[in-house]
Amino acid sequence: MANIHWKRIVVKVGSALIAPHKKGCSSHFLLGIAQFIANCRAQGCQVVLVSSGSVAAGRHRFANVTSPDVPTKKAMAAAGQADMMATWDKLFDFPTAQLLVTHGDLRDRDRYISIKETLFSLLAHDLLPIINENDAVTTDKLKVGDNDNLSAMVAAAADADALIICSDVKGLYTKNPNIHDDAKLIKQVSHITPDIYAMAGGATSDVGTGGMQTKIEAAEKAISHGIETVIVDGFDPDSFNQLLKGQNPGTLFTPFEQPMQEHLHWMLHTSQVQGELIVEDDFDADLEQHNTQLTSEDVVAVTGKFSVGDTVLVRKGDGTKLAKAKSNYSSCLINFITEQEDGDFANDVQHKTGPLISEKNIAILE
Repeated sequence: MANIHWKRIVVKVGSALIAPHKKGCSSHFLLGIAQFIANCRAQGCQVVLVSSGSVAAGRHRFANVTSPDVPTKKAMAAAGQADMMATWDKLFDFPTAQLLVTHGDLRDRDRYISIKETLFSLLAHDLLPIINENDAVTTDKLKVGDNDNLSAMVAAAADADALIICSDVKGLYTKNPNIHDDAKLIKQVSHITPDIYAMAGGATSDVGTGGMQTKIEAAEKAISHGIETVIVDGFDPDSFNQLLKGQNPGTLFTPFEQPMQEHLHWMLHTSQVQGELIVEDDFDADLEQHNTQLTSEDVVAVTGKFSVGDTVLVRKGDGTKLAKAKSNYSSCLINFITEQEDGDFANDVQHKTGPLISEKNIAILE
């Protein structure tokens, strides 16, 4: 890691840093982060801040509520969002801007592009975008669920060079450091494997919703887009001093040398599958090859309801996932074609309209 070689970074801050005592927002642990952001901007590095904490910030305003239901949590988010923004705003001597999003916004291609355009415009006018999931209105179907993964999606949308995820530990350990004295910090990860996920364990904070596993998921999304990712201890001001010196204070995830194309990365990591095309277990065609077409003869079943242009999962009957792809047909029409006893008729219909999935919008799954 060279000394602030980044041109644009995303910094993710969690609820435990925003409201550590569950009594509203506190700037105690945010001062060092704010100073780091200011220093980065002073060195010509653009910053996008992804900040959790609206529910935690608003919880204290709902007296005697120990186990809030979903509507109450949304109300807490509505109350806390203003406090959270006010807390951040007072820590900076430059203008900030609030951007609230849902997964529904990100997974819709047109709205995703709109978010990108808004981000670039804010950065071009030297404002600090502060992004959070719109917890006050989102539903289970439309939410990301944790701001670690949201920060990776934002980093991809912002074409960031680096993603810095603030945690309550220094980084990824071989074991849970709160339980095992012999746990060792892993300073660098070149490949995210099942063993890496196995080390992640669960959440150590009872304030936020994302543990180390969601941070690994976020890192996997980011590095596949060519985005350097670092997990650091957000409670330790020295973490940010080291970053400013070009040092690694936590766990560094090195990015892919050949990042995925932007639209394929969005399809694989951000878009939501609306249905499935199930093929025979012995299906072995290379879907990435443009001369290979997925035909009605290959599909044995269709699940879900989707429209033309929606993202679908192509998988084998045994559950093996092959690809996410853009569908050229609605589920209704594919069902109609595949159920025809007259194979010549089905092939004739498809011949006139093209392959089942878009040849240029296929993200292969490992």
